[in-house]
Amino acid sequence: MGLQNKRVIVTGADGFIGSHLVEMLVKSGARVRALSLYNSFNNWGWLEDLGCLDDIEVVSGDVRDPHFCKEITRDMDVVFHLAALIAIPYSYIAPDSYVDTNIKGTLNICQAAKENGCERVIHTSTSEVYGTAQYVPIDEKHPLQPQSPYSATKIGADQMALSFYLTFGLPVTVARPFNTYGPRQSARAVIPTIIGQIAVGKKEIKLGDLTPTRDFNYVLDTCRGFISLAESDNTLGEVVNIGSGVEISVGDTLDMIKNLMNSDVKFITDEQRLRPEKSEVFRLCCDNSKIKRLTGFTPEYSLEKGLKKTIDWFLDSGNLSRYKIDIYNV
Repeated sequence: MGLQNKRVIVTGADGFIGSHLVEMLVKSGARVRALSLYNSFNNWGWLEDLGCLDDIEVVSGDVRDPHFCKEITRDMDVVFHLAALIAIPYSYIAPDSYVDTNIKGTLNICQAAKENGCERVIHTSTSEVYGTAQYVPIDEKHPLQPQSPYSATKIGADQMALSFYLTFGLPVTVARPFNTYGPRQSARAVIPTIIGQIAVGKKEIKLGDLTPTRDFNYVLDTCRGFISLAESDNTLGEVVNIGSGVEISVGDTLDMIKNLMNSDVKFITDEQRLRPEKSEVFRLCCDNSKIKRLTGFTPEYSLEKGLKKTIDWFLDSGNLSRYKIDIYNV
C-alpha cells in the first residue's frame, strides 16, 4: 500500500522522531495530520521548525482522552502512533503518568482506529522492552523484560495493540526501533547531551555508565523503517525490529563524537545519572532480518555518517540555543 494521497495521522508529531516522520510523509505525497500535545502556549514543538508546516494540518490535544482520539482519527487511512512518555529516569519518579499515556493512550488510539475503520495502525514500541540481551542479535522472539516502569508500560502498550489485531482484526503492526538519534533529539539522551556540551566548550562532562552497548540508528533510517512497515501487507499483526545490527558501547560512541568534534573533553561518572543496578539495560543489538525479509528495508546511514550530520545540526547556533545545556534532563 503506497502512502501517496493517503490521509495519515501522526501522534507525537511534535517530538523528535515524529517531526522527522511528518517531513518524510509529506515528501511521499501523504496528506498529513500532525498531533501536538496540547499546551496553553499553542506551541507545536519541533513542528514549528518544519519547512512543510503549511502542507500539514496540526491539531493539539492528548491521547489520554478517548473522545479526542476518536475525533482525530475519523476519516484517516493510516495512523502512526508515536505519542508516549519515553524518559526512563522520569518513569522512576512518575510511573502512573506512563501508564496513562503509554498504555491507556494506546488503548484509546486502537479503539478509535477500530471504530473509524482505519486501514493501518503502526504502533511504536522500543528495544527497551527486551531488557538486557539474553542473546544477540535480538530478534522479535526474545523474551520481554520490564527493567523500568517505562519499559513495562511499553510492553503493556504493545500487547494492547496486538490484542486489537487478534480480537478485532485491527490492521496493526508493532514497530520496534532500537536507539534512534539525530537532529532535534531531546537533551535527556546521551548523544545530544555530549554534542551540546562539547559545542559550548565544556572540558568535563558528567555521565552515567559508559559500558552498556547499544544499536544506534539515525532518525531518517528509523522513519524509513516506519514507512516501509506501513506500505507492506506482510507486516500485519507482526512485531518488527528496526535497527542496524551494529553493536557499540556508549563509551566508544562518545569517543567517536569527541574525535569528530576535535575535542579533548574528559568524561566523569556521576552517581546521579546511574540507573538502579537491576534497571540498567547492559546490552542491545538488533536482529533486523525480519524487516529486510518482509519489506526489503535496509539502513542507509552508518553511525559515523549519522553522527556527522547530527553534529552539524547541533553546531548551528540557532539549533543549539534551543537546549538548556547546563541542566541535567531526566
